[in-house]
Amino acid sequence: MKIALVHDYLNQYGGAERVLESFMDLYPNAPIYTLISDITKLPQRFQEVEIHNSFIQSLPFSLKHYKKMINLFPLAIEQFDLRGYDLVLSSSSAFAKGVITNPSQIHICYCHTPMRYVWDLYHQYMLEISNPIFKRILPHVLHKIRLWDQISAQRVDSYISNSHNVSHRINKYYGRESHVIHPPVSLAHLEISSRNEDFFLIVSRLIPYKRIDLVIEAFNKLHLPLVIIGDGYDYPRLKRMAGSTITMLGYQSDEVIHEYYSKCSAAILAGEEDFGITPLEAQGHGKPVIAYGKGGALETVINGITGIYFNEPTVDSLIDALSQFRIMNFNSEDIYNHAKTFNIDRFKLEIKDFIQRTTNEFRTELV
Repeated sequence: MKIALVHDYLNQYGGAERVLESFMDLYPNAPIYTLISDITKLPQRFQEVEIHNSFIQSLPFSLKHYKKMINLFPLAIEQFDLRGYDLVLSSSSAFAKGVITNPSQIHICYCHTPMRYVWDLYHQYMLEISNPIFKRILPHVLHKIRLWDQISAQRVDSYISNSHNVSHRINKYYGRESHVIHPPVSLAHLEISSRNEDFFLIVSRLIPYKRIDLVIEAFNKLHLPLVIIGDGYDYPRLKRMAGSTITMLGYQSDEVIHEYYSKCSAAILAGEEDFGITPLEAQGHGKPVIAYGKGGALETVINGITGIYFNEPTVDSLIDALSQFRIMNFNSEDIYNHAKTFNIDRFKLEIKDFIQRTTNEFRTELV
């Protein structure tokens, strides 16, 4: 089969891009279609693959201000001419699933989440907008995108969701069933660490829904050491909040991140994640996770065995969990073995099997 890969944006490197890398391993000759790309922010291998950008790429200041062009994204994704491919495999948390295919093609979408800023996080997102002009215009723009999102979701032939949590949202917002395949976690260079330098660790994009502010408040109260790795537009606010026991390192390489994982007491996940790779990366070092007990954490952290939940998104609830954590014992080997069940080879095998079964069913229907 001739295969095309479609991805929302290639201007950052995170969990969605790691999924795309696995697709690239499975289908090394497949080109990638994306709204915009900045390969200077991606690993070397992305410079060696055929990438097709939308017309957004050629607009002035698109790489820096692409989010302000959101009203053009539905049109841009629909302009890709994919008629020459038998299978279109999209990796989407927003617009990639909206490509147009014909009845003789199969479109399988690996959905990281339905667009959170037009669905479940819409009202929270609007509260964070301070610019009065944007606050007035955005509801109209996002209303149109919400309608397009629901309509374009019906173009996909088969959905794969990255978690049961996301599968539920796909069903709620799109009225579609999906097959759950948890995303890959790279454990090849990880090993159980017995180091413990008595600090807690957050590895995250610094944006409001991740609830880093909640963790900072709790650690300021307790005067406990906390290291935060990551960057994002919420960095300045969080930096102002951070007390003397909190260290903010900003963006760091994978090597530095793994070094901190290996010597922390535990990792902390405070937001409600679609799935969440970072808890599994921590567990890949044999480290327990203190997680908000909702969303993807329910599928990656085993309460009392590989970590502990706090049940309310409040400072007091997190403080209670930290107190419980201090008197609990965790087995590093059990934690590591749990993380291994989410490895890359497992992911690739499940993806290949699903695509094979889906294409066979599709061909049978055509006959």
